[in-house]
Amino acid sequence: MSASLPGSRDLPTSRYDLNSYWGRVKHSADISDPRTLLTSSAGLQHAKDLITQYKQNQIPEMTPDLWTAKKIVDSTLHPDTGLPVFLPFRMSSFVLSNLIVTAGMLTPNLSTPATLAWQWANQSLNVAINNANANKSTSITTPQLVTNYFLAVGASCGVALGLNSLVPRLKRLSPAARGTLGRLVPFAAVASAGALNVFLMRGEEIRRGIDVFACESDAQRKKREEANQPLESLGKSKKAATLAVGETALSRVFNATPIMVLPPLILVRLQQQDWLKRRPRLVLPVNLGLIFTTSVFALPLALAAFPQRQAVRAKTLEQEFWGQGGEGGKVEFNRGI
Repeated sequence: MSASLPGSRDLPTSRYDLNSYWGRVKHSADISDPRTLLTSSAGLQHAKDLITQYKQNQIPEMTPDLWTAKKIVDSTLHPDTGLPVFLPFRMSSFVLSNLIVTAGMLTPNLSTPATLAWQWANQSLNVAINNANANKSTSITTPQLVTNYFLAVGASCGVALGLNSLVPRLKRLSPAARGTLGRLVPFAAVASAGALNVFLMRGEEIRRGIDVFACESDAQRKKREEANQPLESLGKSKKAATLAVGETALSRVFNATPIMVLPPLILVRLQQQDWLKRRPRLVLPVNLGLIFTTSVFALPLALAAFPQRQAVRAKTLEQEFWGQGGEGGKVEFNRGI
């Protein structure tokens, strides 16, 4: 993101009020805007140059072009490394990357091999996205990555197969009710395994901690910028990491809930309509359309549940950080997304 570019002058965090939920929704919609995927290498470099000029006081104030540049950079570069996130694993590609996989998992009456294949594909994508967007102040080794990958895939497949075998045994329910429950099995598998996936892929952060920084007032930030000094880490906190990973796991569940629940329930109703019965070939495009529409709205709502740049009181962390808080006695850290 912009923090990784040269210059001591910080950009405004957002054009929206990040202290309010709807402000974070608008900000998240910018970060997850698929149109930023069309930015060329030259366009990204131009955006980085504009931001660098602002950070080096060559541009006096924010302009519409600078806000656009910040949107491109924030949706493309990792905030810790300053390097572009691999395109399919960016939040701006999240809806498109997940579309086919989600449609596959929500296909009615899947066979056991197909259920396993789609759950494997979904968790493989989740592993890649979680790893690409994690806090990078704590690294994860390749053996740890591989181990966590197989644990996440095994969990999702186990939940999906277990529930698929359970639903037909619920004899007291009507066939229609069992059919509806069957459509919701993928949600249970995705929600539980998705949260576990985040903890597994980012477990090293919890074990070793992530960088925390003192919160600055406007006056303190201006003084630091004038002295051309970077914002220095106070150290690594395991409690901050636990909070960051836990909130990210919850946001994944919040995102999966409408996507995995609404389209299958709506499709059940639509398949009872004569127009769709007469045109069975339309079931797939209708399903894709429902998933895409739900995903576009659900992702910003879920990402905005918690601030990406999280601020907490220093006394809620390890004792070594007590008394090191900045404005209001608070410290901040990158939660990851």
